[in-house]
Amino acid sequence: MPTYEYACDACDHKWEEFQSIKAPATQKCPTCGKKKARRLISAGGGFLFKGTGFYITDYRSEGYKKSAGADKASSSGGETKSESKSESKSETKSSEAKPKSESKPKSDK
Repeated sequence: MPTYEYACDACDHKWEEFQSIKAPATQKCPTCGKKKARRLISAGGGFLFKGTGFYITDYRSEGYKKSAGADKASSSGGETKSESKSESKSETKSSEAKPKSESKPKSDK
């Protein structure tokens, strides 16, 4: 149910009322009691979605979704490259760390 703004032309009192859309506009001012109240045109509060099932990304344009998907793909590709570099470095280090097999020199007898 929306909240409507009212103003009284007799006493300049302004107030808000929480009413049904189908309810008739209030005509009587709660302050002075005269039937000089009128409903004001206001910007309103907009829609506020609460609860599960409503996400800010649900109503995005197709162009936005495509560019967001491209950004996600490029960022995940960057992580894969850095991971593969670190893996190749660790393999190189592990092969250097292993002691080389010592071959015994042949003794001349």
